[in-house]
Amino acid sequence: MALTGLDIFKITPKTNCKDCGSPTCMAFAMKVAQGAITLDKCPHLSAEVRAKLDEATAPPMKTIKIGTGEGEFTLGGETVLYRHEKTFVSKNLFAVALSDAYSDAQNDAALADVKNVDYERIGERMCVDAIFVDYVSDGARFLELVKKAKETGKTLIINCGDAAVASGALEIAGASKPVLGGADASNFAALNELAKKYGVVLGVKGKDLNELHDTVEKLEALGNKELILDVTMASIKDAFSAAVQVRRASVKDGDRVFGYPSIVNAAKLAAGDMNMQAALASLFTLKYGSVIVMERMTYSDALPLYGLRQNIFTNPQKPMKVEPGIYPINGANENSVCALTVDFALTYFVVSGELERSGVPVNFLITDAGGYSVLTAWAAGKLSASSIAKFFQEAEIEGKIKNRTLIIPGKVAVLKGEIEDKLPGWKIIPSPPEAIHLVKFLRELNA
Repeated sequence: MALTGLDIFKITPKTNCKDCGSPTCMAFAMKVAQGAITLDKCPHLSAEVRAKLDEATAPPMKTIKIGTGEGEFTLGGETVLYRHEKTFVSKNLFAVALSDAYSDAQNDAALADVKNVDYERIGERMCVDAIFVDYVSDGARFLELVKKAKETGKTLIINCGDAAVASGALEIAGASKPVLGGADASNFAALNELAKKYGVVLGVKGKDLNELHDTVEKLEALGNKELILDVTMASIKDAFSAAVQVRRASVKDGDRVFGYPSIVNAAKLAAGDMNMQAALASLFTLKYGSVIVMERMTYSDALPLYGLRQNIFTNPQKPMKVEPGIYPINGANENSVCALTVDFALTYFVVSGELERSGVPVNFLITDAGGYSVLTAWAAGKLSASSIAKFFQEAEIEGKIKNRTLIIPGKVAVLKGEIEDKLPGWKIIPSPPEAIHLVKFLRELNA
């Protein structure tokens, strides 16, 4: 059971030294209990006390890292069943499957799609995160696929229950810190030795949750707590049930044995059916798949799936914002027209995309509106003539830009007169209500 703030306070130095950044030891203890700060903020806790507190205050799901460099990802660390309770912590990864049981054409097509899916949405890079290389029967062909997968630079998941073949795969790719999957009740000891030797995370599976639980307990007894649980079962129904039960057991019931991230292999659950795999990927993005494996990830698959993931794995308590300021578009300078909008990230990226598409130099002004959209900010009093005038003063807009034309969002055209009163000498022009019409609007304005 998680410690309360009072429990943590009892073992603090109680000196109120403020070295942790909190005004009192009680305030520090309450923040630790809430997960707002970590124990290492207090420099006066002994190593023994810190170790006990770390274990007691650790999230019910262990946090693990896989991959290296740009391909390093954090999985797990979740503390709630539902996003609205607090927030989800570590976004799920989408992986593409290769297998020695697939044809060369299928494997090559999957790898080609990996290269094609790479774009940016709201400041986040969207691409295939990992490659799942599955061993079925042909060891030599499997090792060739591991080499090909490694060449992509993506994080690897090497799914191989044969210790000898797995050893060869880790010789090829062990330095990139892949996941070694395929451990079960029959081979966990041998694969555990390999995982320890190469310092990689071990993927564990079972024919049912009872067997999975028992195998994890045995691995923990061997000292391995760097694990991922493969909850892919015989059917979609069983896999969904397993994913939910594992998360519920760890987060709600405090079962640390099931307190690990999970893998769901949609490529196995719906082999050959890409529409069903996409549907399953969306399902397990919502319901607890830390890594979701598909046979392919095309651009048309990626657009909805990555959009869904980005929405789910944002903190609902913190609006997605961009930094207020001046953003020159298309080589804008001090003589270029100005366009203003709010700091809501989605608004910024949608509008900036249309501004860039117009080819017209524009000084894009972002004002602090609390991370709200245009109409919400206006309704909440966060976007007004006074707030815009204050932004102009604080950002020293008039000293940096000579042009005195300001385009405001068309949805708040009602502010035009008030802004003109607050900003004498400026020509205020409402834009079209929808961003898609900005290109034509700007080109005509600039003609």
